[in-house]
Amino acid sequence: MTVTFPSELIERLRAAQSVAILTGAGVSAESGMPTFRDAQTGLWARYDPAELASPAAFRANPVLVWQWYAYRRALAEAAAPNPGHYALAELEQHIPDTTLITQNVDGLHHRAGSRNVVELHGNLTRYRCSDDGAPVEVTIVAKDAPPRCPRCGGLIRPDVVWFGELLPQHAWNMALAATRRCSLFLCIGTSGVVRPAADLPLIAQADGAYTVEINLAPGALAGQLNLHLYGPSGTLLPALVVAAFGERSSIG
Repeated sequence: MTVTFPSELIERLRAAQSVAILTGAGVSAESGMPTFRDAQTGLWARYDPAELASPAAFRANPVLVWQWYAYRRALAEAAAPNPGHYALAELEQHIPDTTLITQNVDGLHHRAGSRNVVELHGNLTRYRCSDDGAPVEVTIVAKDAPPRCPRCGGLIRPDVVWFGELLPQHAWNMALAATRRCSLFLCIGTSGVVRPAADLPLIAQADGAYTVEINLAPGALAGQLNLHLYGPSGTLLPALVVAAFGERSSIG
């Protein structure tokens, strides 16, 4: 499949000194990861994911919530980065000041080779104490029930952002700084409705950056950015890197 991009995009990408990228569930969906709001399967089909991803849900039934996240972690571990993930890692090689801001918690960007990754919503493979919030190393992850914090005895929870919780301040500060200094902002595979992440491309645009949406179909940001490209990110991103910089390296 041959993909043709506007010359302005290619020229701006080649000239960019700083790039910021926001990725959402659509990028990982191409690796077989169900999006958060996709219908659940099997045992989990009768649950609304929003009812399992909150501090209140964890307090009410920590075993159920822990088991659901064990299921999600297993899905992430079984998934593999797709060509879109690898293309973004490749882009970082061409433009070192590339910051990849992701709403995904599956770790696939790291596994694809991206190094400067800001995980706004946390990571399924990290854990913290539900009482004091401090990180906890978990070497053997029990599937049936949450273990206890070795320091205080509180229940250990996944280090992800739940409904009703604020984003980690350090991650948000890093994302905002990258957004404000970039000359090119790519918004990929995200619905554009989850705030404050959805504000980032608009902040970049207000600060003078060229903003691009890459998505399967128009979403909440349709018509608001400089350029909208519709199609699979696993197809468009590798083609974009080749169009701007030539044949790809051995990443992926």
